[in-house]
Amino acid sequence: MQILLEQATCEIEVKKSRFIAIACPLSNLAQIKEMVNQTRAQHPGANHVVHAAVLGPKGDLQSYSDDHEPKNTAGRPALEVLKGSEVTNILVMVIRYFGGTLLGTGGLVKAYADSVKEVLRIIKTEPLIDKTPFQVTMPYHLYEPIKKQLTDLNATIESEEFTTIVTLTGMLPSASFSDCAASIYNLSNGSCTLGSIDG
Repeated sequence: MQILLEQATCEIEVKKSRFIAIACPLSNLAQIKEMVNQTRAQHPGANHVVHAAVLGPKGDLQSYSDDHEPKNTAGRPALEVLKGSEVTNILVMVIRYFGGTLLGTGGLVKAYADSVKEVLRIIKTEPLIDKTPFQVTMPYHLYEPIKKQLTDLNATIESEEFTTIVTLTGMLPSASFSDCAASIYNLSNGSCTLGSIDG
């Protein structure tokens, strides 16, 4: 499974109806209502804000809404495309501005599915990997070698604090954690230890 790295937006037009698809990272299903409401507020002239979401390591948590389009013509086809994409922790909202021509049920299904397909083409993802938050403190002379050790093992360094010592915090793939902790311990002759943060 892949996870979404950042928000992406695209737009298609079908018989003068505008379909704007927004893909957003999602960490829990409870966020959906607020995100849909925010999007609705940003598009007060839109006729519909349809959503589909997939969440969890296996993508088995799902949500969708037709938002007053005919039943199973909007949210369901959007969800089916998402489920087939191997992307999880993602919410796709499709905003529709009605163009005056009715699309019919088949046309709606195709338009909403195509909107999701288009936004999935442009999103940036990374593999879903179990990560552990870490913190490590070190004297200045060990900053460069320890930082290199962390980045070599695909750590994401989220903050660097320079006081009398240097403190790095970030995320490290859980599978690399013990190797990284051992090499930092050896590199510093036992003076620095990589600690995990409960979070």
